[in-house]
Amino acid sequence: MTPVPDPARGVYGISVAADLVGMGAQNLRAYERHGLLDPGRTDGGTRRYSPDDLDRLRRISELLALGLNLAGIALVLDLETDNAALRAELDDRAP
Repeated sequence: MTPVPDPARGVYGISVAADLVGMGAQNLRAYERHGLLDPGRTDGGTRRYSPDDLDRLRRISELLALGLNLAGIALVLDLETDNAALRAELDDRAP
């Protein structure tokens, strides 16, 4: 059986991650400074982006295209995270 990769495990360097989502590396750093993203780090401090991080970056891009600023995006992402947690909790309670 083939092991399933962990989508939260950071595997991409900043330049590769930026290319994969069509953004500049400076944008990724800015989003991290604003608390929108928290990539993993190697022991040496190098950022490592996971597939989950890439999905989050794509969502940030969508929200920017809708005209939200970074503060608004932070609120939307927090609400989406809370909503997903509540849905999971409800699913766990379902018979």
